[in-house]
Amino acid sequence: MNQNLYAQFEQRFPHDDGAPAMVLPGGRLYTYGQLKSESARYARLLTSLGAQPGDRIAVQVEKSASAVFLYLGALRAGCVFVPMNPAYQRGELAHLLGDARPHVFVVRPQAAAQGRVLAAAAGVPHVLELGDDGEGEIAQAAARQVPRSAIAQRSADDLAAILYTSGTTGRPKGAMLTHRNLGVGVSTLHRFWAFEPGDVLLHILPIYHFHGLFVALHCALWNGSAMRFEPRFDAARAVALLSSSTVCMGVPTHYVRMLGEPGLDVAACRGMRLFVSGSAPLLPDTFNAFRRRSGHAILERYGMTEGGMFASNPYLGERRCGTVGRALPGVSLRVVDAGGASAAPGETGQIQVRGANVFAGYWRLPEKTSEEHTVDGFFKTGDLGRLSEDGYLTIVGRDKDLVISGGLNVYPKEIEEVIDALPGVRESAVIGLPHPDFGEAVVAVVVRDTSIDCTAVPQAADVVGAVKASLAAFKVPKTVHFVEELPRNAMGKVQKNLLRERFASGRGASAAKNTRKKRQHDPA
Repeated sequence: MNQNLYAQFEQRFPHDDGAPAMVLPGGRLYTYGQLKSESARYARLLTSLGAQPGDRIAVQVEKSASAVFLYLGALRAGCVFVPMNPAYQRGELAHLLGDARPHVFVVRPQAAAQGRVLAAAAGVPHVLELGDDGEGEIAQAAARQVPRSAIAQRSADDLAAILYTSGTTGRPKGAMLTHRNLGVGVSTLHRFWAFEPGDVLLHILPIYHFHGLFVALHCALWNGSAMRFEPRFDAARAVALLSSSTVCMGVPTHYVRMLGEPGLDVAACRGMRLFVSGSAPLLPDTFNAFRRRSGHAILERYGMTEGGMFASNPYLGERRCGTVGRALPGVSLRVVDAGGASAAPGETGQIQVRGANVFAGYWRLPEKTSEEHTVDGFFKTGDLGRLSEDGYLTIVGRDKDLVISGGLNVYPKEIEEVIDALPGVRESAVIGLPHPDFGEAVVAVVVRDTSIDCTAVPQAADVVGAVKASLAAFKVPKTVHFVEELPRNAMGKVQKNLLRERFASGRGASAAKNTRKKRQHDPA
């Protein structure tokens, strides 16, 4: 049996080729029949360029229907799809092209000149253009092809895609994802989130990232659903489209911005079945405000590039605010202490996972792959968390974001929760900066709430006082900075590495310093 992921999708497509697959702004509609024929044309084009099963197809383009056809065409041809963030610049692209060594590189017309130079340096044979509107050189070339009806034979362990990690702690690494990894991942979510005939997905995410490509798009294709396929997120438009959708997947920023739209209410969401949030922590204020306004509790889940989804709040049952739910079916999830022993319920430790959805390893980095796995096959996520008695997982932060002050571990999430609860605070981020006595000093970066109905204006003393009243003294910020906004990546994750760089270099005035004698925080 052919384990090619595309073959698995096509078996589940609607029997009626006229069933809608993607509805674009302006009303343009692509059917499932067109999805099959257009992806077949792209598959034929790639093979005409000499691409063989296992060859990489690197793609740095914006979201469009043609980009979906290209992705599915690459799968049909047995190639390995390598999506790249359109925001990547010369240095990042040079590394990725040199590392992935693709046979074809598809790039936006405005970046084509640079792309050709970098591709030539990396030995990439073919560079083709695809515009933000889905038109361009590769679309025209595909239109001239006779559709390739054959689907390349692939085993479950063959690679389907390589996704590069963000590289916040070094150069990006390519996570190798097999047809089994992706097939198991989408089939699990399809069942767990109770997809049903007639579901319509409001697709507001980019498709160079796991969330938009391998969660949102895959779930719709697996279900044979129609998608409201939005090239970019617009809060007002998203709210307007809720009435003709049943499922929405987004990042916390999307839900915050939808809350800013007066049209968001129970009536606008009357046909909605499910709202899912991921890629970054969902603040309790956002969760609660959205439930009040929409009548829906957002379902928060947990995953990462190296394996997709690991845990989820239930479709039926308690969606516990501040947690990412329990381990998904087929996933083994544990929290361990520094010595590798299982942490007790409620204790913070490192999150490790194992399952058929977990990636095959890092591309061309066998030593790194081995280093990031335990002897019994668990992947070390690098995230810190704690499990409740009944198995709900709370994410505390990244292992690399752990602050060690005076020899004591400080988990930023714990402090951020206290600060975020203060009147007049919109959100916060806690980081560690070098300190001559303590090794690292706890530093809070705070965004004030500037909304019209917010009269509180918190000062540094308020922040320090609130933490001091709630937590141990060694967790109290020694410095508080106020900023207009926190830096985030395209998926809404706060980039604490940028905050560390900014404030370690002295840019931005300190609002206050909280000085103490060193002996107060030395471990016994």
